Amino acid sequence: MHKEDLKALINEMHKELIGTIDSHENPTKEQVVAFLQDATNVISSLKNTSLNDLERSKLMFTNAYREIAKKTLVSYTTTSNAFEELAQIHEETLISATDLHLNLPQIAKKFENLQKQMFSEVEKANAIITDLTIQINELERNSNLDSLTKVFNRRALTTYLERLCDKGNIAYELHLLVLDIDDFKVINDTFGHIAGDKVLIFIANILRSTLRDGDKVFRFGGEEFIIILNRITPTVCLEVSNRILNLIRSNQLIYKGDTLNVTMSIGATQYSNGDTPEDIISRADKALYKSKNSGKDQMNSEAHPNGN
Repeated sequence: MHKEDLKALINEMHKELIGTIDSHENPTKEQVVAFLQDATNVISSLKNTSLNDLERSKLMFTNAYREIAKKTLVSYTTTSNAFEELAQIHEETLISATDLHLNLPQIAKKFENLQKQMFSEVEKANAIITDLTIQINELERNSNLDSLTKVFNRRALTTYLERLCDKGNIAYELHLLVLDIDDFKVINDTFGHIAGDKVLIFIANILRSTLRDGDKVFRFGGEEFIIILNRITPTVCLEVSNRILNLIRSNQLIYKGDTLNVTMSIGATQYSNGDTPEDIISRADKALYKSKNSGKDQMNSEAHPNGN
């Protein structure tokens, strides 16, 4: 017999013992001892593998069960059948109990009160779940991290660029890279959106492990990422971009036995004093467009109109 079955049986014994005590005006210790002895004998006779024995033993602790003890219980193995048969036994018990002068209206009232209490508890649980869901959604809206890839999200990018551009002139070189996964729609259509999510996480992990602590990675949306490279020259920016492309190209992702070969295209630009967030992203997007139209899996850059 399983642990949960034993616990259920003991709980049933406890309820019946309390009921027995309540039914007597002056209960004695001997009556309690007799009840416990009977209960011990019932448990000792149980078969470890018989669910029917468990249910039968529960009912043996009530006087009503004596009226239906000779009825055969049909064996069942599935959980749904077990509940169905137990409900039938309860119904037959209540019918048989009419000859025992039990207060059926009072019993029915107790069942009704119990049901109301159960519904009340379910409603409370649903209210708590709803409240927690609202709080989680609020936290996600206010978070600076993308829930899937765990890199910074677009909200964090907007805040970062606005603060940067508000400064106007900065004393160091800064480059912005827009990275877009090549043929991402084909991956989703061929292998499914879960595979697409795996690719996004795969890319984010490579980017985080490749860049310096002072550099920042953002998920811009969909299959696009943005990288901010601080205090870096155009030459080093190109080197970093090529290193990223090579790592993504050479690392294969295995999904359900299939090998996913992933490449990215990159568009880069250097921050120029007076840029707005829209200016610098627009130039990087223009460079990305060149990379896509030139065969993908490469990096192109776009300079500021004034030559910087």
